[in-house]
Amino acid sequence: MARAATVELAPSVWRIPLLGDFVNGFILRDDDGQVTLVDMGVKQSGPKVLAALASIGSGPSDVTRLLLTHAHPDHAGGAAHVAKATGRDFGVHEADAPYAEAGASPPRDQSFRLARIMTRLMGSNAFPAVMVGERLIDGQVLDVAGGLEVVHTPGHSPGHVAYLHRDSGVLITGDSIFNVRGVRWPIKSFCTDFRLTQKTAHRLAELDYTTAAFTHGPHIADQPREAIRRFLATQKV
Repeated sequence: MARAATVELAPSVWRIPLLGDFVNGFILRDDDGQVTLVDMGVKQSGPKVLAALASIGSGPSDVTRLLLTHAHPDHAGGAAHVAKATGRDFGVHEADAPYAEAGASPPRDQSFRLARIMTRLMGSNAFPAVMVGERLIDGQVLDVAGGLEVVHTPGHSPGHVAYLHRDSGVLITGDSIFNVRGVRWPIKSFCTDFRLTQKTAHRLAELDYTTAAFTHGPHIADQPREAIRRFLATQKV
């Protein structure tokens, strides 16, 4: 059976399974039809993002905003393709904006041996550079479908953010926490500062939401904040 191009999380909010449930992007649509896209997956995912858009009856001309949770190639890899199709530039937290514009990931946490090896072998973990039109800051509320709050959770990258859509109760977690075979931390060697990731993830437990939409793994709609709180309570930070 073919996988659906989108999964509805709430009215006018969809998850885009870009590599199964392992890598996700998101769509938010205003009442007037304006569309915001969040995260574009790997380089090959650009056409999937556009196909997902078509599956909900929208097109590239409806897209008025493009956002990234952070500047890593599994989130920004397809960004250049989508930017070209829509004619839009990107909103990225100010600390990750230079990396997005350069098409290079922020440095990896060199306290981990695997990260040092990956840096030697893979360099900057490049992706097609994107144009950044808006440098976001913590607490900023974007004019998206009733309001989308920027929640800065640095560590995975310097400018990593989650996005909270209060009207629908959907929290896009970014990579602060994965939901891959259960709630867990992101891969340490992919973080800029893993210990900072652990410290800032508590913000996800303090927000008010009814659906946790993970960029890696399926969403949780049954007491998601409690699931994240339980996970954090078991961790030594």
